[in-house]
Parts: sequence; C-alpha cells; structure tokens
Amino acid sequence: MKKGKLIIFSAPSGSGKTTIVHHLLAQKELNLAFSISATSREKRGQEIDGKDYYFISPKKFNKLIKKDKFIEFEEVYKDNYYGTLKKEVKRIRKQGINVIFDIDVIGGLNIKERFGKKALAIFVKPPNIKEMERRLRNRNTDTDEKIKERVAKAKKEFTYAKDFDKILINDDLEIAKINAILLVKEFIK
Repeated sequence: MKKGKLIIFSAPSGSGKTTIVHHLLAQKELNLAFSISATSREKRGQEIDGKDYYFISPKKFNKLIKKDKFIEFEEVYKDNYYGTLKKEVKRIRKQGINVIFDIDVIGGLNIKERFGKKALAIFVKPPNIKEMERRLRNRNTDTDEKIKERVAKAKKEFTYAKDFDKILINDDLEIAKINAILLVKEFIK
C-alpha cells in the first residue's frame, strides 16, 4: 500500500487555517486525516482531548521530548508547547491516508524540511493584520494581552511565508476554501 502524503497548513492565529482544514477534511475524495498535535496549553472553549489536541502537562511534554517522540515541537509561548507525535503521523500514513496538519509556522516548516517532496506546505495569509486582529477578537477566547501577543508574533510569522510551497490568501473564506481544495488535489494526484 502506498503511504499517504503530508499537507501542512500554517498561519498566524486568526488567519482562518483551522476553518479551511476542517472544510478540507469534509471532502472525502481527498482521503485526508487530521494529525492531532500535542500541546501543553489549557483547553479553549469546546476543545476535546484526543480530537482537537492531545492535552498533556508541560512535565510530560518534556519527557516525550527527551525520549525523541516528536517529529517536531516548539515552545510557541512560555510553557505552551506544541508538537507532532511520530506515532500519530505513522498511524495515518501507513493506512494510505493523506495527513493534514493545522500547525504553527515554525512547526510547519520543520515538517516540510523533514519530509521534503512528500509534503506540501501552505501558508494561509489574512488580507492584513487589522483583519486578523478583528477575527481574533471576534472569537472571544483570548484576553486583550494574549491578542496583542498573537498580533506581534504574526508580524514575525509573515516573514516566513516565502519559505512555504504555496501562499493561500484568505480575504474571502469561500474562495480560499475552493483554492485550498485545488492545491491539495493537484498535490495528491
């Protein structure tokens, strides 16, 4: 059986990447499965352990790092780790299913570097910082301080867009969804 390919969606918070990834997962012809990341941060809203993320303590996260259990990991914010478990990707790929990632910018580039042509790295870009900040505020999940931190981080993340295989502009969500499907179909064919 042919191993599945890897499709990476990375973006600053508020760019719409999670919405786009969920839309792609609903397209059965793409044969996609979501790579569930591990994180040491607290759950937000209605997130479910084992579905949205594997929520683990910072202490356990560090033990897994020492045991080399991650393809990539990053301390995205102080004591907030995110990582991709090797066993998660292996489990999906060996079934011949394509793995889709909803991951931070540095993590996405690390996976792309490790898997090369087996991976497609897509940077989802909002039309501008003001729109991204508006989306973050409309979520009602973060404090004002956390939003300011995310906006500052996004300015740095935008500088990495050029390192991705493709840039997907999300100024109109429905058009971005269509374009995302086209990019994935072209890659997996």
